[in-house]
Amino acid sequence: MNPEHVSVEERPTPTSFQGISSFQYPLVSPSLGTFQAGFEDRYEFQRKQKIIGNAIKRMIEQGLCGVEQLKAYLIELYRGNCRPNTLRTHAVTIGCFLFFLKGIGLEALKAVDRGVIGGFVEQQQDLGLSVNTIHVRLRGLYSFLKFLVGRGELSAEVLTRKLRMQLPKSLPRAIDPQAVRKMLAVIDHVRDRAIVLVLLRTGMRIGELLDTRLQEVDLNEQKIVIMEAQKTRVGRVVYFSEDACAALRQWLAQRSEQSAYLFHGMGRARLGYEAVRCRFERYLSQAGLSENGYTLHSLRHTCASELLNAGMRLECLQQILGHSCIEMTRRYARLTDSTRREEYFRAMELIEKGEVDGHY
Repeated sequence: MNPEHVSVEERPTPTSFQGISSFQYPLVSPSLGTFQAGFEDRYEFQRKQKIIGNAIKRMIEQGLCGVEQLKAYLIELYRGNCRPNTLRTHAVTIGCFLFFLKGIGLEALKAVDRGVIGGFVEQQQDLGLSVNTIHVRLRGLYSFLKFLVGRGELSAEVLTRKLRMQLPKSLPRAIDPQAVRKMLAVIDHVRDRAIVLVLLRTGMRIGELLDTRLQEVDLNEQKIVIMEAQKTRVGRVVYFSEDACAALRQWLAQRSEQSAYLFHGMGRARLGYEAVRCRFERYLSQAGLSENGYTLHSLRHTCASELLNAGMRLECLQQILGHSCIEMTRRYARLTDSTRREEYFRAMELIEKGEVDGHY
């Protein structure tokens, strides 16, 4: 697609679906020069366009109301440079809501009120979705409704007294030190060992590590520059330990120079998440840890917990993990804190000796 060669008059109408899935109409002003970016930027734009096109196609095929509003909203997110997964999540959320409206006989979005939103939440609960999933969908739905209110297509009253989900405050699942040693003992693949150790010592998200390019790694200073964080889109610097550095050196001596990325697969310039996840689960199985519920993200939790127990301040840990809010980092203080543990047993020792006076 070259939007500079397509005029506004050539956009397909909603009744004529031809070309929407491949986006034969401009999403942005030609003057923006969107597709003058690098190859990877163009690839991401094309992914976004395909996601939007497929979503609109499904809505039309199912005969749902609000297709035009959905298209306008997704294009607004596109122009805001949302990530492909964000676009997909919003498209799925709004698609589910529009399908719900069809099921209860509503044919126009202007009829949506608090009761309708409540009915949608109840339907999602009846489907057995987790509270977190419903919470994400509810937030996405209100974002869509706010967009419609701004366009004057919906009463602002729908945004008053919003429904809110009470979310469980679960603890992060970190890997016990003994389990970490058992897992590392069975990893005999040079690349895989480097991946696990870097995740374990830096607290990086797996997506951030797979996006890391070779020039962003500094072995001398033992640091990795994350140009753009996967979730917050804010860059940061993380550091890795001696054992991770040694594992990286072994991998760099074997890796192919054809790939620009730090980690690559066999015959592929880039390593995919699914391949890493499958190999990680295989190592867990070999170590007898497959029943513990550990995931790749548990390596990030483990890194945070160990740094906190080693005395790192929460504010510093927040910067390393790339949390936008320190409350996210504070979860690890609830998970385990050696200082709190020591104070508890010191106090309990006095209690057990009967050295505490007072009336209750």
